[in-house]
Amino acid sequence: MVTITQLEYIIAVDNYRHFASAAEKCFVTQPTLSMQIKKLEEYLGVTIFDRTKQPIMPTDLGAKIIDQARNIIAETHKIDEIIKTDKNDISGDLKIGIIPTLSPYLLPLFIGSFTKEYPEVNITIEELYTYEIEKKLKKDELDIGILVTPLKDDEIEERALFYEEMMIYSNKENSFKQDDEIHLNDLNTPDLWLLNDGHCFRNQVINLCKLQQGRQDNHKFKFDGGSLETIIKIVDREGGFTLIPELAGLDLIKSHSDQVLCFSDYTPLREVAVVYTRHYTKRKIIDLIAKKITDSIPKRMRNKDRGTIVEWR
Repeated sequence: MVTITQLEYIIAVDNYRHFASAAEKCFVTQPTLSMQIKKLEEYLGVTIFDRTKQPIMPTDLGAKIIDQARNIIAETHKIDEIIKTDKNDISGDLKIGIIPTLSPYLLPLFIGSFTKEYPEVNITIEELYTYEIEKKLKKDELDIGILVTPLKDDEIEERALFYEEMMIYSNKENSFKQDDEIHLNDLNTPDLWLLNDGHCFRNQVINLCKLQQGRQDNHKFKFDGGSLETIIKIVDREGGFTLIPELAGLDLIKSHSDQVLCFSDYTPLREVAVVYTRHYTKRKIIDLIAKKITDSIPKRMRNKDRGTIVEWR
């Protein structure tokens, strides 16, 4: 007989690719976990994990069994969620992944009021690149992600929340001025600073201005910017300009209004969404998070028709 506990154990081993780590996360001893997995393999008459490899890897058949185990565990969790929803009980753990170009601007707008309104929800937040969020979602190491879509991944569900404009942040001495007309062609210049590889916003900027990733520039030094805040400071000191998402622009307008500019001939947008896998069962929490986020931003940012979405994949 296959037990729920055995399925949880093989999922844990698949997540951590190490028996000792999986046992620790499941709050059992390694011999107990190993014995239960061995019993499951003997009952099914298959080998789920190739123990000769480091890290431990599932066999081809084992990967299919683990995927089905995730479906079964998700379905059993739905029973709890049905009962909680009926009782209007909003509680439990919520693990959120959010990309760096959203985190410092979006989280302060909604997370505090959400935790006050729903104190029984224990929230853990990680700032991660998009590919890391996707990977962790599929391994059930995250419950939801807040990032830029579309992802074009059949395993991940997307719920669009808002559409933020891609704006320009320019050095005060740069040729761009508040009253100038700024066109997309003006971006194709070595004065443009970019985030480093891994950021979806970098890819959107490249797609927007049709730049080649191997372009040559005239900057005095090379810099792979890991954060918008760092690049903004470099623009202020070294010159040139960069592109920023609208939420970052709203913060900067308060103190640098003459340096935050918009395109004259185009309104590029990026679609921000909450994402989750088909395994995820706490749909009520998704509804509440989505509403809290959309209520916290300017109404105009909910309007998809005010510009054109720039994809990053």
